[in-house]
Amino acid sequence: MQNCYLCIHGHFYQPPRTDPFTGCIPREPDAAPYANWNERINAECYTPNAEAGHFGLISFNIGGTLARWLDQYAHSTYERIVADERAYWTEHGVGNGLAQPVHHTILPLARHRDKICQVRWGIFSFKRRFGHEPVGMWLPEMAVDYETLEVMAEEGIQFTILSDEQVRGDLEQGAGPYRVRLSGSREIAVFVRDRHLSNALSFGMPDPAHVNDWLREQLSWRCHSKRLVLIATDGETFGHHHRHGVEVLGRILRAGEALGYQLTTLGLYLRDHPPQASVEVLEHTAWSCSHHLSRWSIGCGCTPGDSRWKAALRRALDNLACDLDLAFRCFTEKRGIDPWWLRDNYIAVVLGQMDGPTFLREQGLGHMPRIDQERLLWLLEAQYYRQRMYASCAFFFEDPDRLEPRYAIANGIRALALTLYATGDDLSRSFRRDLALVVSGRTGRNGADIFDTMVATATAR
Repeated sequence: MQNCYLCIHGHFYQPPRTDPFTGCIPREPDAAPYANWNERINAECYTPNAEAGHFGLISFNIGGTLARWLDQYAHSTYERIVADERAYWTEHGVGNGLAQPVHHTILPLARHRDKICQVRWGIFSFKRRFGHEPVGMWLPEMAVDYETLEVMAEEGIQFTILSDEQVRGDLEQGAGPYRVRLSGSREIAVFVRDRHLSNALSFGMPDPAHVNDWLREQLSWRCHSKRLVLIATDGETFGHHHRHGVEVLGRILRAGEALGYQLTTLGLYLRDHPPQASVEVLEHTAWSCSHHLSRWSIGCGCTPGDSRWKAALRRALDNLACDLDLAFRCFTEKRGIDPWWLRDNYIAVVLGQMDGPTFLREQGLGHMPRIDQERLLWLLEAQYYRQRMYASCAFFFEDPDRLEPRYAIANGIRALALTLYATGDDLSRSFRRDLALVVSGRTGRNGADIFDTMVATATAR
């Protein structure tokens, strides 16, 4: 086996689980003996991988909602992850972490201005966390279109990761990187993961005692001199999906000298090996669904049962987003304020860098009457929850009466309440009407029933 480079990329993410009215995560009985899935997966995956030093050796991205939870509830693990990434950046002049759009939104299905917001929020979050600019960005579910790549390139992102079935072109250079040409003279680099090898590790992980044999078999024909082999998978593969995954990952990270490969990370490899060939992107594709983006829009065969509820839920959220945006835009434009620029910068408040009044002063809005400042901050917070509605997991599974779609509805209700406080306009009637078409094949409940239960619970608090 000739010397080659091997990169393991872990996508670490958990969706927002907090009740938007209390800020707390409700107990999730199926995560027992832990109080919720964040606690359980942290114990199985994040903490043991951090303690093993793996975050200083692999390429990784960590979703904003997960990072904020770790910072608050597993701070020592969070500090170790951040310290390892910063140490890598100090040693190599480039980090091994990638940014990620904050709320794991399927960006090709989002409005252009929402693409910009999610990318900017992801970059700001990364800089705030790791102390340097991100070079790469992970796309949620690897869902891609050219408009999203254009936005990323405009914001200074140099590369992303796609799967081999998402590109068209000669892949003789292994994982690349490859050049993707954009409008004008812009371009962005793409690393192409080896889908079959990644899935072999994700779904057929070897026993720790057989890792070296597995690597010899898998890399014997993939490993070519100086070329990159890329395994990209959910980070939770290592310890949560597979209990022995932490040990297996450790053995892979230590076996390079014996087996003839050199570990690297994507930013480092890109710096030393710029793209030599170009590929085209197959738009509206994702790594976890072969039906374009139907899994998150109109439903497809990837989830069992009648998935027509997905189209109804997306329509309800899209209609609500239009209503919320109109209220926000009317308020800001009457006062000569650019609503979307202000929203993009609001991430500083979300991450606790400053409070709301300080933020408005820094944006040159401290002269506004106090009541208008208060209303504007409510509308900005409503926009934050409106972004959270679109977390991809709301559409990923088989039934709308699961936790994930209910979180999307709850975030919509919170955005409605904040808009009501700010403007006096109750926009809930049309949202509830649209939700009535979101019907659970498992429980028979529809989205309007879920809406009513949530509103009654929130009102009773």
